[in-house]
Amino acid sequence: MTHDVASSAEPAADTPRRVLLIEDEANIATAIAFILQREGWRVSTHSDGATALEAVDRHAPDVVVLDVMLPGKSGFDILGAIRDGRRPDLPVLMLTAKGQTKDRERAEALGASRFMTKPFSNRDLVDAIDALATARASAGE
Repeated sequence: MTHDVASSAEPAADTPRRVLLIEDEANIATAIAFILQREGWRVSTHSDGATALEAVDRHAPDVVVLDVMLPGKSGFDILGAIRDGRRPDLPVLMLTAKGQTKDRERAEALGASRFMTKPFSNRDLVDAIDALATARASAGE
């Protein structure tokens, strides 16, 4: 299932403001989309790992927020495919209930830009996404 949630707040022209959220828990996806929309982001949500890579291409996001446990392909599989040539510079924040050290290490080894565990602070999530987008914009993307 895919949803586009457009913000009524217009971001500055030079600010990347597009997030692709890949999360299979509808309540969590709705809450995150609401939080980000309120902060001026345009959010596209996707709930299925099998079609997530198509969404990366279709939505051309500035940042991806990616759950680890998804139906179809895991977040690790998706991250690996993104890093293996699809969009290697795309910031990816792994957001997961799997907070064990081995999961964090695997995400880092695959090239995750950030790793956050659920539950999370709304402010910490927004700050992390803003920082990733700012770093990407500063790098000349």
